[in-house]
Amino acid sequence: MDRSPLTRATVLAALAAMLGLVLATVGPGGTAAAQTVACAPDSGTACITGTLRTSAGQPAVGVALEVAGPGGEQQVTSGPDGRWSLPVTEAGQYTVTLDEATLPAGETLRDPANNPRTVTVSLGGVAAALFPLGTPTGPAAPSGGATGDGDAPPPATGGEPGLDNTVPGTASGGGVNWDRVAQQASAGLVFGTLLALASVGLSLIFGTTGLSNFAHGEQVSLGGILAYVFTQLVGLPLLVSGAIAVALAAASGYLQDAAIWGPLRKRRVGMTQQLIVTIGLAVTLQYVFQFFFGAGSLRIVRSNPETVALGPILITQQSLISLGIAAAALGGVSYFLVATRVGRATRAVSDNPALAAASGIGVDGIVRMVWTIGAGLAGLGGVLMGLYLNATAWNMGSTLLLLMFAAVTLGGLGTAFGALAGSIVIGLVVELSNLVIPSDMRYAGALVILILVLLFRPQGILGRAERVG
Repeated sequence: MDRSPLTRATVLAALAAMLGLVLATVGPGGTAAAQTVACAPDSGTACITGTLRTSAGQPAVGVALEVAGPGGEQQVTSGPDGRWSLPVTEAGQYTVTLDEATLPAGETLRDPANNPRTVTVSLGGVAAALFPLGTPTGPAAPSGGATGDGDAPPPATGGEPGLDNTVPGTASGGGVNWDRVAQQASAGLVFGTLLALASVGLSLIFGTTGLSNFAHGEQVSLGGILAYVFTQLVGLPLLVSGAIAVALAAASGYLQDAAIWGPLRKRRVGMTQQLIVTIGLAVTLQYVFQFFFGAGSLRIVRSNPETVALGPILITQQSLISLGIAAAALGGVSYFLVATRVGRATRAVSDNPALAAASGIGVDGIVRMVWTIGAGLAGLGGVLMGLYLNATAWNMGSTLLLLMFAAVTLGGLGTAFGALAGSIVIGLVVELSNLVIPSDMRYAGALVILILVLLFRPQGILGRAERVG
């Protein structure tokens, strides 16, 4: 059947209602395409998915894609919201090719060399094929706040859990303008606040024990994975699942200190040796997560979040709720440290453990409580980050670990409020840097900040300079 533009126009004039139904199931060029329906992964099915947005942040509708792999060849078109999703029943590598001729007028691929893209699919998981739109020289889209389906979270590879191509409403191409700056700044504020949940716990642990915990990122991954398990596998409501995930993450911190760090401290094992143990623990936990849950992304919720417009800023409802919960949790921790007796004891142990012990403070009890609180905050950060990015995965925490250490160092080692301030700065830098550098390099800004702080103000923003020697 002829599907040329002239024929389509003729049919449209004669059979408008019928053509609307046909166009919903037929891709451009007359090729039958899979309908754009939500794909739900299970033990025998995986989903290849993504979202396409124009350089103005609007959904790119009717774009044709072809997926080829072990399961054969299939075609799909993006729906009214720019999303596309395709189920496959065999694991392996799939090649996703976007038909550039079907892009909206004036739109191009920002990186034409990455078309087609290859994704690795595991049954029961979701793999994202990302095709950012915009000028080839335009800045990359931000990672935080993405609302699409994702592959594994950012192995510092330029994709926060590899989710949507852009934050909803964020321009991925064109020049820098105030709307883009506002959008990126809002994404940075949300991302930095969620990052602060993990960074504050990391800073508290360092302050009270002197240990740089390289396994702290896995506490973030644990929170997100537990939320996925109780929501998708057990079937509990999201709120209940999140609460259980945070409680279990906090319990894991208590058990870690009781089984590992407490005995090591009693044996007076040096910090270098303990640090090596944290690295080994991090690697072990990563591959335990991967063994049981696979390398694909894990969506805590499978429904697509609604977008809210706040002036020139578009943000999802999930992001706003996550921001509110994170702010409440950080406010509670702040009150605990400043206005409660145990909180003041915690600050005393952080300042000088020996003097705190001489004052009658139970240092071991405080340290164990800090491990519990720190792990719980990291778990909460993992849950909220998984909702914010719309997916979690086995290595989500490890890919955020550099940002956590950069935030803690910037704010001042061992100072909880410094970690909060540092996280906000890091979040803003990571997202705003997308205005001028490719998204694959967005974490480089955090590394530059880390180096500069160590060179010119090693005590950090809120830290105190100390005399050495």
